[in-house]
Amino acid sequence: MPKKTIFLSMPALVFLGSILAVAQNSGVASGYPVRKGDLTEQQRTGEGLYRRYCIGCHGDKGDGNGENAPYIDPKPRDFTLAQFKCRSTPTGTLPLDSDLIHSLERGLRGSNMPSWLPLSSENREDLVAYIKTFSPRWKTEKPGAPIEIPPEPEVTADRVKAGQQLFQKLECWKCHGVEGRGDGPSAPTLTDSKDRPIPPYDFSQGHKFKCGVTDEDLFRIFMTGLDGTPMPSFADNVKPDEAWELVFYLRTLQPMKTKEKAIAKQLGLKPINPETNSSSAPQ
Repeated sequence: MPKKTIFLSMPALVFLGSILAVAQNSGVASGYPVRKGDLTEQQRTGEGLYRRYCIGCHGDKGDGNGENAPYIDPKPRDFTLAQFKCRSTPTGTLPLDSDLIHSLERGLRGSNMPSWLPLSSENREDLVAYIKTFSPRWKTEKPGAPIEIPPEPEVTADRVKAGQQLFQKLECWKCHGVEGRGDGPSAPTLTDSKDRPIPPYDFSQGHKFKCGVTDEDLFRIFMTGLDGTPMPSFADNVKPDEAWELVFYLRTLQPMKTKEKAIAKQLGLKPINPETNSSSAPQ
């Protein structure tokens, strides 16, 4: 099987089976050396799982330079940096083990990282323990304290309108575009922490977010940021109730039928271009 076709659109079980087969062939059969050193029993178990399922993409050094990496976009995670997008902890801090486990369980939408739910929960914990051996940060730093997420308030017209104002004030439109299509004026210039081009999220497509699908997940992204990307944390810029207002407005930019979208339609709410101070109706 050509490496560029590792991940194909097919029913979930067949999809995962092809991943496991390729991962096993590219990791174990190609003769990568077993890491030596002071590993715990759990880490050694994780090493075996990593060599079988992960090494083909993430590489024997965990730097994201596996033999399949040239054929993958976006590129595999570089574990040596200990920078992770999906966290419950503040920006710049290490994630909790549970954050990494959730990423393994969920996979990352829009990437070649699949869900590893077919592995046992114990095996997923073993993998996380081994992944943490790639960066010295895990020996010198502790994970951050998870952010607090207050109960979601009721969706109201005032909150949706306030969210639109925040979208402009925080200049979200510069990357995500006036209508949330990922076509803002800064979009072509955006790069990740390795200086590779990275597109902003396009809300109009209705795709799942990388770090979850709920309003709570979106709130968490605002307050933690996506480390390693241009998406910052707004924890120092907005209050929790304002973050909820922004969540509600962003839901109006998605194609799904939601309470927020219905309210926006009732209000005649249209995206506003701050550069021209003119409104436009979403296509």
